[in-house]
Amino acid sequence: MKANLNELTEKLKSKNIRLSHQRLKVLEYVAEHRTHPTVDQVYSDLHREIPTLSKTTVYNTLNALMDAGLVKVITIEDNETRYDIVTENHGHFKCQNCGRIYDFKIDIDSFEAQDLKDFKILDKDVYFKGICPHCINN
Repeated sequence: MKANLNELTEKLKSKNIRLSHQRLKVLEYVAEHRTHPTVDQVYSDLHREIPTLSKTTVYNTLNALMDAGLVKVITIEDNETRYDIVTENHGHFKCQNCGRIYDFKIDIDSFEAQDLKDFKILDKDVYFKGICPHCINN
């Protein structure tokens, strides 16, 4: 999906994120690659286009975008932090065969955990793991 650079630029400006070519390219990458990329994936793909890009810049940019609410961090595996352009509540399904992560709609806010009634819940995530239809059919 081709991202609109003007819209992305306005999003950065509206969140008071200093505009730079590298920041814009990182946001554009996450918007266009709905694959829930890792820092390494973003870096390796963009480094071909921007040889001066560092992995630290990608990491710091993604953290700034997360702090501004423009991307969401998802951690499905303990060792795997991924970034999602869709910041509204939704669930994720990870195929254990091909590794692809799928979004699905779910009313996460309707879940109530009675055992946590005295806790302040800051984030709710729903993750399913299994085999996707593509892998089942192959």
